[in-house]
Amino acid sequence: MYQTELLAATDHGIARAAGLLREGALVAFPSETVYGLGGDARQDRTVARIFEAKGRPGFNPLIAHLPDPEAAARYVDFPPLARQLAGRFWPGPLTLVLPLREGAGISPLATSGLTTLAVRVPAHPVARALLRAFGGPLAGPSANPSGRVSPTRAAHVMAGLSGRIEAVLDGGACEVGVESTILGFADGGVQLLRPGGLPVEELEVALGQRIAQHTTPKEPGRPMAPGQLGSHYAPGALVRLGARAAETGEILVGFGPVKGDLTLSESGDLVEAAARLFHILREADALAGPDGRIAFAPIPETGLGHAINDRLRRAAAPRF
Repeated sequence: MYQTELLAATDHGIARAAGLLREGALVAFPSETVYGLGGDARQDRTVARIFEAKGRPGFNPLIAHLPDPEAAARYVDFPPLARQLAGRFWPGPLTLVLPLREGAGISPLATSGLTTLAVRVPAHPVARALLRAFGGPLAGPSANPSGRVSPTRAAHVMAGLSGRIEAVLDGGACEVGVESTILGFADGGVQLLRPGGLPVEELEVALGQRIAQHTTPKEPGRPMAPGQLGSHYAPGALVRLGARAAETGEILVGFGPVKGDLTLSESGDLVEAAARLFHILREADALAGPDGRIAFAPIPETGLGHAINDRLRRAAAPRF
């Protein structure tokens, strides 16, 4: 057990967090998407502790966070389309799965033995300050027990991981509220591996081409990128989707015209719904109780609705 420190996002707090990371400690940090569980991606023991703290399957790869594209290029090779997207959307909620450079020094535990590495340059000013102070690749899966609801506030991290990690750097509530969009590159094209905070339609406009959908692993149980497991982002209560009214014993989460005990967005705003999703999941779970059920109103499959529905489908998936 650790005495988990809660650090303010001041110069002193950021310096303290960076120092802990250099010592091999685990520090949760804010990003514009969700809070990440940070550890040095080059240290086998540190990466192993990330899996241990989260209870995360060892075959599920991690995202390495870097302060800028130049730093990312030290660890991965950029095909032309990836370079184009990085120039347009970094910093931001976009992760690129790219070929790992020979001798990059990344722990094979972080890649789950793959020859690729997922990399991202976050936009959150606290995350960027921490990455600059740390000076290396920071593995950063969501800072929650594996398969559970992702954290969008420091209090969420403390509730799930206090005593398992050394510190949490408090940067306030996350603005985007769902994880980054993940893209892969193969056969001269682009593949969507996980929908997220950057709508795929916006990416297709920037590329001038369609993006293929590959959001489930080619090999069952062996993800190509984070967030591809069938049951994921799950609260303790069972989840039902597409509900326009609550059944007996359910907590109804509304959207737009569908009113509920809670709502993702009364106005039907997908940006607001994405930012509130994981916080509302936690609140509904608390209201439902350990043997309860949660029903979610329909969410349109457009823009950020793709990412919201992806998370909800995984939250509602059968659990093994």
